[in-house]
Amino acid sequence: MYSLLLSLLGILLYPIISEAQQQIDLIPKPWKMQATVGSYPLAESPIIAASPEFMELATLYTEYQNSTKWKLKSVKKERQFPKKGIRLIKAMANETRDSNAYSLQIDASGVLLKAPTRQTAVEGLFTLIQLGLINTNKQELPFLQIVDKPNFAYRGMHLDPSRHFLPIPFIEKFIDVMAIYKFNNLHLHLTDAAGWRIEVKKYPALTQKAAWRSHVKWKDWWNNGRQYVEQGTANASGGFYTQQQAQALVAYAARKGINIIPEIEFPAHSEEVLAVYPALACSGHAYTQGEFCIGNPQTFEFMENVLEEMLAIFPSEYIHIGGDEADKRHWATCAKCQSLMQRKNLKNVDELQSYAIKQMDAYLQSKGRKLIGWDEILEGGLSSGATVMSWRGEQGGILAANAGHDVIMTPGSHLYFDSYQTDPRTQPETIGGYTPLEKVYSYYPIPESISADKKHHILGAQATLWAEYMNNYQQVEYMAFPRSLALSEVNWSPKESKNFEDFKRRLQTHYRLLQNLGINYYRPSYNVAYQVDYNAHKYSNTVHLSTEQMDASGIRYTLNGKKPTAQSIAYKAPFERTIPTKVQAAYFLDSVQVGPIVEIELDVHKAIGRRIHYNKPWSDNYPAQKEATLINGIKGGLTYQDQQWQGFLNDIDITIDFERREEISTVAMNFMQMTGPGVFMPAEFSVLISDNGRDFRPIGTVKNEVSDQDPSLIIKRFELNLPKSEPGRYLRIQAKNNKGGFLFADELIVY
Repeated sequence: MYSLLLSLLGILLYPIISEAQQQIDLIPKPWKMQATVGSYPLAESPIIAASPEFMELATLYTEYQNSTKWKLKSVKKERQFPKKGIRLIKAMANETRDSNAYSLQIDASGVLLKAPTRQTAVEGLFTLIQLGLINTNKQELPFLQIVDKPNFAYRGMHLDPSRHFLPIPFIEKFIDVMAIYKFNNLHLHLTDAAGWRIEVKKYPALTQKAAWRSHVKWKDWWNNGRQYVEQGTANASGGFYTQQQAQALVAYAARKGINIIPEIEFPAHSEEVLAVYPALACSGHAYTQGEFCIGNPQTFEFMENVLEEMLAIFPSEYIHIGGDEADKRHWATCAKCQSLMQRKNLKNVDELQSYAIKQMDAYLQSKGRKLIGWDEILEGGLSSGATVMSWRGEQGGILAANAGHDVIMTPGSHLYFDSYQTDPRTQPETIGGYTPLEKVYSYYPIPESISADKKHHILGAQATLWAEYMNNYQQVEYMAFPRSLALSEVNWSPKESKNFEDFKRRLQTHYRLLQNLGINYYRPSYNVAYQVDYNAHKYSNTVHLSTEQMDASGIRYTLNGKKPTAQSIAYKAPFERTIPTKVQAAYFLDSVQVGPIVEIELDVHKAIGRRIHYNKPWSDNYPAQKEATLINGIKGGLTYQDQQWQGFLNDIDITIDFERREEISTVAMNFMQMTGPGVFMPAEFSVLISDNGRDFRPIGTVKNEVSDQDPSLIIKRFELNLPKSEPGRYLRIQAKNNKGGFLFADELIVY
């Protein structure tokens, strides 16, 4: 039967579209699915028959059905299975074309799930479970045929209990949702400066003191001394997992097809360890550094002792050791580290770090395990057995894969879920960045620059949830969902089947599922977003409006300077304007405004397309559109990563050549501030004018009035309006960078 079904569906065109299928809103989208009219009543199946290997999964299904009425029956041979009912059958080797695939058939005879392994059976079972959860009628299942398998073997999520401790019941709940959406790896960041979170019997101070800090919130602790306190003191904030709790959590996850990967930071991000075991620091003193002393043999003794206990708790093939963001200055001046470098003929501190990583890799390989590290472990050379987790963009992953190393992609640009997911001005504070749902969905883990024969080294992708600004588990849920559902489809479904509008439609059904599971997910915003395309040939702006709502018909807008009402123009399609215009738009629900008014300045100004000279360069990290950025007529959006905000680490100093004398009455430029990642307003914005391009006279300065104590996103238009116009061919713009961070500008506007 299984082989026959594979053959049948293998010849069908993908994807198969039918009216019935449109109502089956599975996430992630199955590889092949055919739905037919009809449904199977579950009341007709009081018995679940399963192969002996899948009996535990039968129990798992009854738990999700929340019913004690089911009777379980173990059946050894396929011919002995009942002809009707719910049947979980282990596929025989001669039936299986693909060892990673399962088949699921629901028809008048009931449910037939066939899978060659326990893992594929788990994946098929959770398809069945999800069908039950999204179906409005919980007493029946729709008729369908599915053959399904993952596109990538590694499908990961990450939690950060170090920065803010997460209780076990929440992690179990998180695992439950991960399983529904076919994730199979949970990466737990158990140690960092903010707190050590796992019991190590050989080093009790790690949980007696290093697990407890002086402030509840990470930001308060970070800004006020970063002290650790003994467990039991009045201000102690933190916690840890006992080894027994961790083992129970591992078993809980494994039952649902999820592997837990522990991360024990090395050689950096270890302030909490060195506070209680200062002999492991180069200085020998607590609170002086976050990096282990590589030249001290006790460092490796400590790490091996810790890992020995971790290996007994976590059976994961992979063990994560961090390896990122080491401040190597301590090693450069440490007598022990320098002595080790001489003995091992290490040329620099990068090679010293590589030596340390290779020691850990050798230890883990001797225990039959594999090391994972962040992409910094590439610096100085990497041992053959290590796997790279690429977070600083994709370049580290590309280098590693082309060199023959396995890679897990988790680039900050697309998969850091501690970034804002909508307009930062409307959201709780986080570290910065901007990663909306559509951006997550657009990601594909295999970059084109990876050689064809090396693409198999990309194991999959993982989202990270760094919790510096996630003070409780409700905030973790808010940042994780529904973006993690987008990632589930990135990892599971074929690239060619992805379609964001179709995903967004299916997602509407899953909001009910998340509500029923008590998930504090991010609700789609009523805010009106916009994109303006400038046509340099027609001197026109085309405005595109949208919202995160599935139905955009509630958008109303005006072009006359008045605030929109329910009777204003209904947005139906992009519109064009050839004159400067202020567009105002908002979302209305049942004639009531439910979102804020967005104002869009459409500028058709004198600087567009003019010659520009940079007297001081832009930052190589944020070139945007290079010379065209400030004079292309296109405004930046809500993130400095949108290729329209140009970044500067020095003062801004540019000159515009109009090629003839122009009358100048208004000069303006937009700047962005987000203090978390070090983006600030300029101290002042100055305008100078000249006829010859050499001798400039100042015509005005605008001082900054925005406080840098506000951590939220601020976009401000610095505008100089002259009492009377000034003639000149050349215009020079200077913006003072007095904070030593970034200045971001998106467009020079001249009238």
